[in-house]
Amino acid sequence: MASARSIGEGYSGNGSIQALRVTEGYPSAPMRVVSLLPSATETLCAIGGQHLLVGRSHECDFPGGLEHLPVLTGQRTHAATSAEIDAQVSAALGSGQSLYMLDVDRLRALKPDVILTQDLCDVCSIDLATVRGAAATMDPKPTVVSLNPTTLWQVLDDVLAVGEAVGMADQAQATMVRLREGYWTAIDFVNPFVPGPPTLFLEWMDPPFVGGHWTPALINAAGARHVLNEAGAKSKRVSVEDLLEAAPERIIICPCGFGLDRIEQELDVLTSQRWWPLLPAVMSGDLDAVVLVDGNQMFNRPGPRLVDAFRWLVGWLNDRPELVPPGFPVRRLADLRR
Repeated sequence: MASARSIGEGYSGNGSIQALRVTEGYPSAPMRVVSLLPSATETLCAIGGQHLLVGRSHECDFPGGLEHLPVLTGQRTHAATSAEIDAQVSAALGSGQSLYMLDVDRLRALKPDVILTQDLCDVCSIDLATVRGAAATMDPKPTVVSLNPTTLWQVLDDVLAVGEAVGMADQAQATMVRLREGYWTAIDFVNPFVPGPPTLFLEWMDPPFVGGHWTPALINAAGARHVLNEAGAKSKRVSVEDLLEAAPERIIICPCGFGLDRIEQELDVLTSQRWWPLLPAVMSGDLDAVVLVDGNQMFNRPGPRLVDAFRWLVGWLNDRPELVPPGFPVRRLADLRR
């Protein structure tokens, strides 16, 4: 399979491949796909394969129109605050317990041809071992496609992988080329010769975690400096000393799984800390220096909308509002404090 970096810039898929199962050389029923991962669902829908979905995870909420599909997963943790969620997650992982449940009987009844899942993050969705164990009990056995990107380029490669798995390779390549164009046309507005502002990306508020995997590379490529984590590394907890030493001039508050309203509900937990007003982004008085971004929809899902997140990032850091996708879910902290 060609990679996202190698497909020709002028390529355009003709949409001629139909996602059909083949029996004895003849096409039969449309392929049946179950997605247990929100970013995989978004990827499948982006290439035009929404009609193939027969089941989903409890977190697959984009695009609209999926509500009628059977839900096959559920979460074991039920906590009210960030600190409580962190405690429950840490306890579950420490005991070797999965954070999610899979309705295996319902999955079998759906008779999928392809199951889309992941093995990148135990906190994000059902674990791969559970999915493979369930698939092994099915007859015929479905193809299990595990998506585990740590960079934007691997996210684009996953678009191609999903397309091949469901018989929509042409559509997937056309989608990938469009997404890649969105990335490169934003890069044109970044000055690579000027050191950008140190930027703090908070993937969790209490305790503070900084973004990892693809996020540091996106921030660096957009013209800033993600100084608290390496590109490709997992998100990690940081100390107060780390935060103060980093001296961030820009701050993005984007907790994983939290929408904007939920972030606002817990903002005081973050902004009431003694160290918060000592951060340069807070001290500067710059109204644009500290923002909230929907962490359920943007940045934390390694799917097609990472390109939207990147275009917003470039626009925000380089004062190019024309790059910001319409309706991008962001709020300035300064506007919430008036």
